[in-house]
Amino acid sequence: MKEELLEVSDLKTHFPIQKGILKRNTGFVKAVDGVSFKLAKGETLGIVGESGCGKSTTGRSILRLINPTSGSVKYKGKEVTSLSKGELLKLRKEMQIVFQDPYASLNPRITIASILEEALSTHSIGKDKKERREIVLQLLEKVGLNRQLANRYPHEFSGGQRQRIGIARAIAVNPTLIIADEPVSALDVSIQAQILNLFQDLQEQMGLTYIFIAHDLSVVKHISDKIGVMYLGRMVEYASKDDLFSNPSHPYTQALMSAVPVPNPLMKKERISLKGDVPNPAAPPSGCTFHTRCNACMEVCKTIKPKDIVISPGHVVSCHLYDSAYN
Repeated sequence: MKEELLEVSDLKTHFPIQKGILKRNTGFVKAVDGVSFKLAKGETLGIVGESGCGKSTTGRSILRLINPTSGSVKYKGKEVTSLSKGELLKLRKEMQIVFQDPYASLNPRITIASILEEALSTHSIGKDKKERREIVLQLLEKVGLNRQLANRYPHEFSGGQRQRIGIARAIAVNPTLIIADEPVSALDVSIQAQILNLFQDLQEQMGLTYIFIAHDLSVVKHISDKIGVMYLGRMVEYASKDDLFSNPSHPYTQALMSAVPVPNPLMKKERISLKGDVPNPAAPPSGCTFHTRCNACMEVCKTIKPKDIVISPGHVVSCHLYDSAYN
């Protein structure tokens, strides 16, 4: 049995909607609305779903870059949501993030060396500036960049190189958990493969644990051990990678799966088209939030929220189709 590193239970992050001169609350955007999962050390959890389904907010809530509304996040058994600022700063050394946009996540006014040295000095790594400088040069080589590039500025690098710098910043403090928030979505396909391979190499070398957020199932298939499919703030299906791809069970997962390109042009694949767009999280549909777009919608789906049903060991689906009470 692997050591359990992270346990997320019924995590909710709701943003108030304020209107008028007095900024009165008129409702809430339920960005994350009851997400639960467990992650063992050394594993990779892929979180997938359309834009606006709460993937990034889930990642940032776990790290407390956004304070969750309710729920529990336990890292090595310690409750993250109740930590003080000082305790949270210590924890930052173990939990890091790689942001989606390599163009916006690096300070354009300072050199790459200064960006990486900042992370080291914040956590008191390296006894002096000379030692920190050597660590920076080693970090650049570790992510596949020449150490001679250390004194250049972010605008002198390509998108793929900037993302490598973002990864170097994340691993600089030798973390255990890294949340990668759509780290390849802004990159060309050929560069995406290089960055994914880099993530895997670093995981093997450093024993890292990942939460890998993406909207592309083929990307998370390449890197994940487990996959959670999110829709409108909830995880509607959660399974091992092999189980999910061999037996996609939730209608939403099946629709996402049908959109994954097939390498063989002679192989015909039925495409499942979804009706409309993701509903407004400020006013989600009653019952199952997916019922407005679901091809398998039943009357019960419109009024009653589905339970999490275990259809096989480790494979959980939130859908009335698998609830014996309605079938």
